[in-house]
Amino acid sequence: MSQQLKAALERFSLPEFRTAWGQINRGIEKESLRVDRDGHLTQTPHPDALGSALTHPYITTDYSEALIELITPVSGRIDDTLDLLTDLHKYVYHHLPDGELLWTSSMPCLVGGDKQIPLAHYGSSNIGRLKTLYREGLGHRYGRLMQTIAGIHYNFSMPEVFWEEYRELLGSTESLQDFRTRQYLHLIRNFHRHSWLLLYLFGASPAVCRCFTRGRQHSLDDFDEATLYRPHATCLRMGNLGYRSDAQRSIFVCYNDLDTYIDTLHRAMSTPYGPYEAIGLKAGDRFLQMNTNLLQLENEFYATIRPKRADDSGRRPLEVLKAEGIQYIEVRALDLNPFLPLGIDARQMRFLDTFLLHCLLADSPECTREEYFEVESNLARTVTEGRNPELTLKRGGQDVALRAWAGELVADMQHSAALLDSAHGTGEYSAAVSTQVDKVMDASLTPSARILEAMRRDQQSFFRFAYQQSIKARDWCRASPLEPQRFEHFTAAGKESLSDQTSLEQSDTLAFDDFLQDYNRLQF
Repeated sequence: MSQQLKAALERFSLPEFRTAWGQINRGIEKESLRVDRDGHLTQTPHPDALGSALTHPYITTDYSEALIELITPVSGRIDDTLDLLTDLHKYVYHHLPDGELLWTSSMPCLVGGDKQIPLAHYGSSNIGRLKTLYREGLGHRYGRLMQTIAGIHYNFSMPEVFWEEYRELLGSTESLQDFRTRQYLHLIRNFHRHSWLLLYLFGASPAVCRCFTRGRQHSLDDFDEATLYRPHATCLRMGNLGYRSDAQRSIFVCYNDLDTYIDTLHRAMSTPYGPYEAIGLKAGDRFLQMNTNLLQLENEFYATIRPKRADDSGRRPLEVLKAEGIQYIEVRALDLNPFLPLGIDARQMRFLDTFLLHCLLADSPECTREEYFEVESNLARTVTEGRNPELTLKRGGQDVALRAWAGELVADMQHSAALLDSAHGTGEYSAAVSTQVDKVMDASLTPSARILEAMRRDQQSFFRFAYQQSIKARDWCRASPLEPQRFEHFTAAGKESLSDQTSLEQSDTLAFDDFLQDYNRLQF
């Protein structure tokens, strides 16, 4: 046994870390705006050749018809996940209208205003109309522009054998479902405490097109006549111009136990909110939003991480969690890296696995209201000033330099990296952590700093930089052909998805008004 592995086992009080425990399951959901040849948000609908956005297993849309989302199935191998994601990009490019690009940055392209952001449509079924109505409501509540921000969601779960043996190791007498749920909440609490680190290391949105701030208050500086930025910003996507909401600041979401989490969101989905009541539920016969409550549904709560369980029964997500517990977690704090054609690579994925395993195995005290809002403050500071060498964060009410705290965390993660290296017979997890050590020591190596440096070096606006990176990514995707077998698989999935959508539309028996009323009853 190596000294590194021995130290890692001692760090987490483990007698061993079995090879099977390292077979982590993961999946990626990657969003990208479609832009026309001039770099404006495309006004064309989701291509018919890509199948139904409602029922396709791999290719869908998020907020807008122009915001495509590529989904990889669960896989135990990083290379398989990235290979499939690569092939999905190739397939999409094969079917995009001539001249269209997938935008490689999280912050959007040139957008004229809300009227030029077409809502995603999912057909005439009740569930399809509900998905579009939800997006209509988001537009009225927050503005459509905010919804054009793209990112990567990283789905993570430990293998089933781990939970059975880890429960025995800890001497728990809980059911496997309850034990797994409690441990995932343990992970989520630690993730919240340390998620600012991911914004520093991987944030790639330090600048925006000036058009993105039209009519909105901000504290950004001029970079050039077309670009606004903050000199030390890391991830403006997660700041006040992005996925932050004044209405949601009052929601204290506690992850100490599942019932409390569910009850908190249930209350938010059941509590009328004055400004949303002022919008109204309808204009004539046309619905404007699903309801006038603080949250229309669970997913409206913008969290950096979510507890999840896969389900295709049509039940509400919270209903499924309450009945069956947490199955996996979804990390939602990741920008697209415009220097990478897929927005993410294997090295970053290995670090994420290492980070999340550390969050699972390290001590995780229950959260308090004070700590919750301290965490929120740390995120906000890192968004705008993360690369400022003088920046301090709060830890237990005390000031601590971001760089010092980051150094401590990354050094501690060498232990979880050693466990994964041992399980996989490699040194790549430790190497992935070492790369992040370099970023902690030298902020100029972070994606956010590299973007601003490239813009200065080439005297480019943010738009011009992002447009050129998008062209490079397109050329990379087209450099080699998609294998015929994979092409046929995606084509068959698209055709089947269209058939599935038609079946849903033909099977509806309720009028949409009645369907919506039933959906809003929240019976769980």
